[in-house]
Amino acid sequence: MSALLRLLLVLLPWGLRRPLLVRCYGYRLHSGSRIGLAWVFPRELVLERGARIGHFTVVKGLERLTLGEQASIGRLNWISAFPRGTGSRHFAHLPDRKPELLVGEHAAITHRHIIDCTERVIVGRFATVAGYRSQILTHSIDLERCRQHAEPVSIGDYCFVGTACTILGGAALPSHSVLGAHSMLNKAYAEPYRLYGGVPAAPVRELGRGVEYFRREQGFVT
Repeated sequence: MSALLRLLLVLLPWGLRRPLLVRCYGYRLHSGSRIGLAWVFPRELVLERGARIGHFTVVKGLERLTLGEQASIGRLNWISAFPRGTGSRHFAHLPDRKPELLVGEHAAITHRHIIDCTERVIVGRFATVAGYRSQILTHSIDLERCRQHAEPVSIGDYCFVGTACTILGGAALPSHSVLGAHSMLNKAYAEPYRLYGGVPAAPVRELGRGVEYFRREQGFVT
């Protein structure tokens, strides 16, 4: 579908836009979901009950975007990927990569973040990518082999990512963990209930299992 027609769809009220997106693209959009004034056109889109995407967010190049029940993506986010099937030599050595973003139930990505989904990005249940200006970058140049390379990123359940963090390809933040503000996570950790912080991020201290954030039953924090 042409960019002009997509723009017209974006400008329609959600009550008219949702059935047209379902009909034209085959998207699965719960009647209780919502997309604001935003450019959101992945190949496959699934929004469960209560899922929402805020104004002026851009989603392009993704094969798949899924938001679980009550999950949210806020305003002014830039979410992109280098798509497969372009004939480009970029990432030719990774035929099975997944350009997708999977956001679990009650998870939240707040405002003004940059997320590169050239390889899969997972944001677990009840997790929060908080504050502003964090970057998730799944691809970069492999200097030894002089080629573009991509690795997935995983943020576990009930995680909290502080403002202005950088998370690089291959990194994993374990469930029930916190990544401190302005940190850079560049490796996969496995120990839950930890505060990780620094550049590069490392375990700073243990966190109690009784922390209320890790036990909540609603994603939204009042």
